[in-house]
Amino acid sequence: MKVLVTGVGGQLGFDVMNELYKRNYEAVGSDILETLPTDFPYIQLDITDKKAVEKAISNENPDVVIHCAAWTAVDDAEDEDKVSTVRLINVKGTENIALACKKTDCKMVYISTDYVFDGRGTEPWKPDCRDYAPLCVYGQSKLEGEFAVANNLEKYFIVRTAWVFGKNGNNFIKTMLKAGKKFDALKVVNDQIGTPTYTFDLARLLVDMAESEKYGYYHATNEGGYISWYDFTKEIFRQAVELGYDCYKEERLKVHPVTTQEYGVSKAKRPFNSRLDKSKLIERGFTPLPDWKNALSRYLKEINIDKL
Repeated sequence: MKVLVTGVGGQLGFDVMNELYKRNYEAVGSDILETLPTDFPYIQLDITDKKAVEKAISNENPDVVIHCAAWTAVDDAEDEDKVSTVRLINVKGTENIALACKKTDCKMVYISTDYVFDGRGTEPWKPDCRDYAPLCVYGQSKLEGEFAVANNLEKYFIVRTAWVFGKNGNNFIKTMLKAGKKFDALKVVNDQIGTPTYTFDLARLLVDMAESEKYGYYHATNEGGYISWYDFTKEIFRQAVELGYDCYKEERLKVHPVTTQEYGVSKAKRPFNSRLDKSKLIERGFTPLPDWKNALSRYLKEINIDKL
């Protein structure tokens, strides 16, 4: 199996490439960046350039494209001067990939988000639910990316995930660890509920899917139940203290739960209910991701907290 991975300069694309190498697959990475701090076989590719995408996928002739490239800066996407760029990347870029996959008859794996839903209620969203109502530009653009895939291909996987963290890039965990060193008290929202996702674990699942023909919509986060960002933060610091970082002890660092309204600094509206129903993974024979606390433990041992 030969695989082309977009967005290898990001958290997920980086881990997908590593997972493919572990399994001895032929893999080629792509990104808009001119250079990457890796040894991956790599092509520079602007996914918004339809002809360039067609040429790249035709030349590489992959069996699968795992499309990780996206605009993911949720708040910045709300800026008027950035909306057209967000849509160009997340909608048109995804459509370009899908159409090129159709031409070469290869599979496509598209990474989407819980933000395609409005986050109302407390019931977990099912992967085949069509009650779409994104609250922000980012969510709308990712939903239209889903349509671009599903309307053009038959051999596709649309995988929605949430609260992503990985070694290669910035994320909530690194932000909290940095803030925890700098401040004596932090306010973290406790009314947005979901489950974290470690890209190392998600990458394994995506490659499992690429190996199969069990096409369709899926939800994937780590297991271990649903939590708030406040719960997540408390566990981040608890595990960091276990690793010997006393600066995060409760005696010094106070973490206060607040509502989204009280926090009140985000440009983009975020879903309160990011619970994703992942039962379809087991129904289709895929192995779920490990418990999120286990994932966090492994992640904290991978990164260098001292250098954050």
